[in-house]
Amino acid sequence: MIRNTLAIRIGMGLVAAAAMAALKAAPAAADTFFFSTGNPDGKMATASRPDSAAGIEIESADDFILNSETHINSATFTGLIPSGATIQNVDVEIYRVFPKDSMDPANGAVTTRMNSPSDVEFADRNVADGNMTSTTTTLSPSFKANNSVLNGIHPLPNEATGGEGPVTGEEVQFNADFTTPFDLPADHYFFVPQVQLNDGNDFFWLSAPKPIVAPGTPFVGDLQEWIRNADLDPNWLRVGTDILDNLVPPPVPQFNATFSLTGVTVPEPSTVWLLTPALVGLGGMRWMVRRRRPAVAPEERSSRA
Repeated sequence: MIRNTLAIRIGMGLVAAAAMAALKAAPAAADTFFFSTGNPDGKMATASRPDSAAGIEIESADDFILNSETHINSATFTGLIPSGATIQNVDVEIYRVFPKDSMDPANGAVTTRMNSPSDVEFADRNVADGNMTSTTTTLSPSFKANNSVLNGIHPLPNEATGGEGPVTGEEVQFNADFTTPFDLPADHYFFVPQVQLNDGNDFFWLSAPKPIVAPGTPFVGDLQEWIRNADLDPNWLRVGTDILDNLVPPPVPQFNATFSLTGVTVPEPSTVWLLTPALVGLGGMRWMVRRRRPAVAPEERSSRA
């Protein structure tokens, strides 16, 4: 009986240790997530707008990685708008990395699709649809980007347009709050903001340093900025490697774009399933110890007293 009880108590200790290990391995119920590419560097500005009377759709994209399922609650992105322009709509799209959500193999209209955004979006939010809100913060009344891309977005063999020269405008940070958060599984994604201004005006998304530097949050696998318009769809071009190509002195620059994301991570459900059997086993062993404890005769209880 003593040996059996000792074995059970040793087993209880092992199960308790396993339970504690599972608890330590479990992520917090809602860990804060934050990502940023840092501040504008003044090197590039790329148009990004929905399809409207002002012109065909243009999408500019930069990437981020999630290591676990995450709810994205808000975002910021920084760009140029002409002084006095009216903001009519703001849209945020999320793409995965090609070949997900895509025709594979690609149709050969661009140099490569490796590491590009996919053909179609994975999720989106839009002020007009009521699932996000947007406010703006003016950072500077006048900010200059040394180069820009607006109309020079073409398939092979005319992809290397070299950019369209400097642009200047009001530097504005857009603050997007997602009333319906993005629920994104662990994966590699592209962030695509679009701003619709009143007719005749264009929003330009400002570049950020590549590689990412403080106050940004560097990560392994950071990809360069991509862009496309409705004529190029479903393909994408690299702003630096394709559009600038050999039209600038080497090395050809690569760009990130200025944005940040805020949210909370979601604990892995597998942690709960690993922990539950351990706790059940611990309770069962305690019950066995109580059952195996020998009864004490009345006369023995009297003598102990």
